[in-house]
Amino acid sequence: MVRLRGGRNEWLFLKAKHAFDAVSGLAATAVALPILLTSALAIALDSRGPVFYRPRAIGKAGRPFTMFKFRSMFTDASKSLHQDYVTKLIKGEIGQDPSGQPLKITNDPRVTRVGGFLRKTSLDELPQLINVLKGDMSLVGPRPCLPYEWEIYKDWHKKRSAVRPGITGLWQVVGRSEVSFEDMIILDLYYIYNRSFDLDLSILFETIFVVLKKKGAH
Repeated sequence: MVRLRGGRNEWLFLKAKHAFDAVSGLAATAVALPILLTSALAIALDSRGPVFYRPRAIGKAGRPFTMFKFRSMFTDASKSLHQDYVTKLIKGEIGQDPSGQPLKITNDPRVTRVGGFLRKTSLDELPQLINVLKGDMSLVGPRPCLPYEWEIYKDWHKKRSAVRPGITGLWQVVGRSEVSFEDMIILDLYYIYNRSFDLDLSILFETIFVVLKKKGAH
């Protein structure tokens, strides 16, 4: 169990963070509405199937919730490729490239043309603003994992669920998929122990530059 700051300061921080998420999430949704609608139309025209992909994800304290993303794969795509990759990544069975970074799935045939663009620009994550407005997620926090990942987590990995998951976080701005799994966990725990409005704002602003540079997206 991760020990967070106690007392009134922690209570005030959480109340303020929730209010910031609600107000900023609503404002971001309004600003992003043209992008959301354009992306949805492009997905519908590009391939058959629903616009949204709604997997079950693990939230705060290990509680499951329905996460919203734009669909970036064909509807008949097998989920086993990603599940096998992530399972090996968590267990430390994925090799490294010459630069020491974990090998990634490239040229995935399951990804649609529009889906590839959405992933590279991180626009596939934009519908998670719905989760922020619902209170399932925060703007900033550890990324939510999927149930099959949670099942093979070690106990210390699960400590990242001590807070609400976020659309972006320290892991994304440091290196995203270029960071190893255990380094990702360490970054998430660092955020949990040191979270503050200053850190949240820093991560939000840095996320803009990371998205524009398409750093670590695939």
